[in-house]
Amino acid sequence: MASYTDVLEYLSALDYPAGKDDVIREAEREGAPPDVLQALRALPPVDYANGTEVARSAGIDAAPEVSPSQRAAQARDRHPRVSQHLRGI
Repeated sequence: MASYTDVLEYLSALDYPAGKDDVIREAEREGAPPDVLQALRALPPVDYANGTEVARSAGIDAAPEVSPSQRAAQARDRHPRVSQHLRGI
């Protein structure tokens, strides 16, 4: 399976905004492996503003090391950037 960094690596020289065909062509030119090309070929045919947008649209998670339960806990946290000792104030 393609990783977030793989996708960004093979698209690092691409000028944005870029369409799906441009994205695939650039990845092929850079020698992307079959799993990356497969993920990119599944993209919707729209213009992309940057590599992050491409990876997200391809369904590639930027932080695969974070489990679904950790994501749920982060979503429930009403104060994600406030120190623990300030949350009760």
